[in-house]
Amino acid sequence: ARLVKEVASKTSDVAGDGTTTATILAQVICTVEGLKNVAAGLNPMALKRGIDKAVDALVSDLENMAKATDDHKEIAQVGTISANNDQTIGNIIAEAMGNVGKEGVITVEEAKGLETTLDVVEGMQFDRGYISPYFVTSTENMEAHLEDPIVLFYEKKSANMKDMLPILEAIDPGTALLIVAEDIEGDALSTLVVKLPRGTLNVAAVKAPGFGDRRKEMLEDIAVLTGGTVIREEKGFKLDKATIDMLGRAEKVTINKENTVIVNGVGKKEAIKARVAQIRKQMEITTSDYDKEKLHERLAKLAGGVAVLYVGAATEVEMKEKKA
Repeated sequence: ARLVKEVASKTSDVAGDGTTTATILAQVICTVEGLKNVAAGLNPMALKRGIDKAVDALVSDLENMAKATDDHKEIAQVGTISANNDQTIGNIIAEAMGNVGKEGVITVEEAKGLETTLDVVEGMQFDRGYISPYFVTSTENMEAHLEDPIVLFYEKKSANMKDMLPILEAIDPGTALLIVAEDIEGDALSTLVVKLPRGTLNVAAVKAPGFGDRRKEMLEDIAVLTGGTVIREEKGFKLDKATIDMLGRAEKVTINKENTVIVNGVGKKEAIKARVAQIRKQMEITTSDYDKEKLHERLAKLAGGVAVLYVGAATEVEMKEKKA
């Protein structure tokens, strides 16, 4: 029983579905045919080698028989089967895939109510909010909205306003500016906040997403998406020497306490494609499932999109069944 449970569990982890088929195959191989042949005197290792050959042949045939599901109806049918014949979830999965594409990421969260809903994130979203609530432009929903902003990327912390002053003075008054850095603190933060009421700059600052090397890579992703350059000292760039042409640009930025969404960055398609290809190559090389997941998330934000499926249920058991 423990062996069959492990087979079903691993199948679910790898494929996301097919646990019933895997359980039936395991039962036949182990109890019906396997044990019968071993009891009749067949070498267990020879039996295993035979099973391996049969698996390779079957997988090859199945790959040749398989066809891509591209239209909404077919995707909904596959989603419905995977969701224990729940047509509502099947249709929502099809809608999600239609919005984010094959490169996109669909995550599943627990809804607070009974209804299952879909939330599609427009643009690139990362889990860092404004550094100070004084950057808020809409007090009703406590969000900062920047229209047609330019974006400054700095890989380190900034506490000294003197380093930032040259690039700020080069920006036209009234321009919307988003600063993405490891952190903004001290004199630099207080000066940015005080300047807001005077109308010198419509500015907001957020911390760069991620940690360590992953933060550097994610900062580079956002810079590529917006057509900007990360001010990084190891590349010979310094904050006090930054120029306007190093800044990125987007159509719109929305920031709340926890998240930042950048919509329609003006990065060059060729640069974005090159970045996507680089991430794909890293996915092929890495052996860590965690790293692959994080790389896939980065890929989705650059090439596809992110959709969140909020699953509603009346009981905890029903919730587990639907999420599985």
